[in-house]
Amino acid sequence: MKFKKEYIPLLIGFAMAGGVYLGSKLNFHDSGEQLFATNSKKDKLNRLIDYIDYEYVDDVNTDSIVDVTVNEILGNLDPHSVYIPVSEYEDNADDMRGNFTGIGISFHIHNDSIAVIRTIEGGPAKAAGILEGDRILTADGRELFGNAMDRDSIPDYLKGEKGSKVALQVYRPSEDKIIDVRVRRDAVPLISVDAAYPVNENVGYLKLNRFAETSFDEFKIALDKLNDANVSALIFDLRGNPGGYIASAEQIADQFLEDDKLIVITRNKNGEEEKTYATGSGDFEDKMVYVLINENSASASEIVAGALQDNDRGLIVGRRSFGKGLVQREMSLGDGSAVRLTIARYFTPSGRSIQRPYEDGNEAYFKEYETRYQNGELLDVDNIVVSDSLVFKTVNGRTVYGGGGITPDIFVPKDTSREHETIDFISRGGSMSYYVFTVLDKNRGALNKFSFKGFKDTYEISTAVSQGYIDYIWEETRVRLNLKATSPELKLALKAIMAEQLYGPEQKEILRHLTDPMIMKVLEIEKGKQE
Repeated sequence: MKFKKEYIPLLIGFAMAGGVYLGSKLNFHDSGEQLFATNSKKDKLNRLIDYIDYEYVDDVNTDSIVDVTVNEILGNLDPHSVYIPVSEYEDNADDMRGNFTGIGISFHIHNDSIAVIRTIEGGPAKAAGILEGDRILTADGRELFGNAMDRDSIPDYLKGEKGSKVALQVYRPSEDKIIDVRVRRDAVPLISVDAAYPVNENVGYLKLNRFAETSFDEFKIALDKLNDANVSALIFDLRGNPGGYIASAEQIADQFLEDDKLIVITRNKNGEEEKTYATGSGDFEDKMVYVLINENSASASEIVAGALQDNDRGLIVGRRSFGKGLVQREMSLGDGSAVRLTIARYFTPSGRSIQRPYEDGNEAYFKEYETRYQNGELLDVDNIVVSDSLVFKTVNGRTVYGGGGITPDIFVPKDTSREHETIDFISRGGSMSYYVFTVLDKNRGALNKFSFKGFKDTYEISTAVSQGYIDYIWEETRVRLNLKATSPELKLALKAIMAEQLYGPEQKEILRHLTDPMIMKVLEIEKGKQE
């Protein structure tokens, strides 16, 4: 901008007057530090970090100090406000997005080599022809076997930018040859729907393991498949589902509820409420639904279960859910890290908060499973502690309670026998999967000839194989499992893991359901309706 010459003296005068006024407001007896200090809590922390960086006698990694400080601050808020450091951010983001960029394999480190367990459906490795049992020897010339392999760095060589290529050298034991494969990295789905199949001609089953960005789309495809099979009832399995995006939970609940039914209420610190209602787009509004929950069903799982229970829609089956009714928002900290900060509470349609108390601290909060175990709640519904002051009514006037999780309409106790607890624990770890892979590796040719139906109906895990697993655990850990090799439950667990590696996660669920008490309870109820 240009000024006329006659205006310049006037502008200089204004500038000088402004300077005089500003000077009158400053105390020039103060030091430079005092002059610009705001005395805010933020500045205090920043100054402390600077002092340590520049003045402390020894070199200190102040990044780690900041991480500890942030965790300490959040730890004093609530159990679900958490810090996500840079090193963990991408994995967390992948999990919430429902995909990652890579070649798409699950693998074990077997005899110091990368052994492919399965190629992920829809992933680049499958399209490139990589098979179960293949060993990946090199990636872009980098050796990934023997002493040259850095296990922690393996994902770095297999993941990468979308569209980038990686040259793999692969050994195929079934053909005893080495082949070269070029794979173009792409988005690989992290599947939310573990299984969706008709249990019988009337009842369908659908298991959801998370509420990610892609979960509703997966759920809708699975639900459409079951509707096409003309099932009249659905078992919707949310056991062990830790939650995720509220939006996905709202969309899924909408599929079961009639237009304008209230799904969930969120309330922030100012008492401002946001209510979400069902639309007219539900595809399962007029059929029976059973929602399975347990002590590890949390957050978005509880939104769905609470919405259906309060609207008297279907039945909730299982055990009291986790009790997480806090809503987090992810906020970037500017350096690649982030916090998930609690910004609101959510309430079910009847107005109950399902967040359980956390005044005794985070450690006690996350150990509540032990309390439930000790007070007998997992075995008897009468041992569930409810507050008479937190009584609410469903749409049809049934009594439900707030203050800590969703209490099921139909209680199914946990099998706490030593055998079941042991098998449940080991089947969720990696040891059984690794052992099963070694068995498959020796017999893959013969087992690949089975269809899943043939495998399910005729294949039996031998006592020698189950004893081999017990011996394997002893050799690796010097822990003697209190199990018999003839145990039908142990053999079924091994067979289910084998089915997963041969056919996929749905086939594992089908086998596990043969003796699942909650599934059997629902089928018993449905059978009673037919009689």
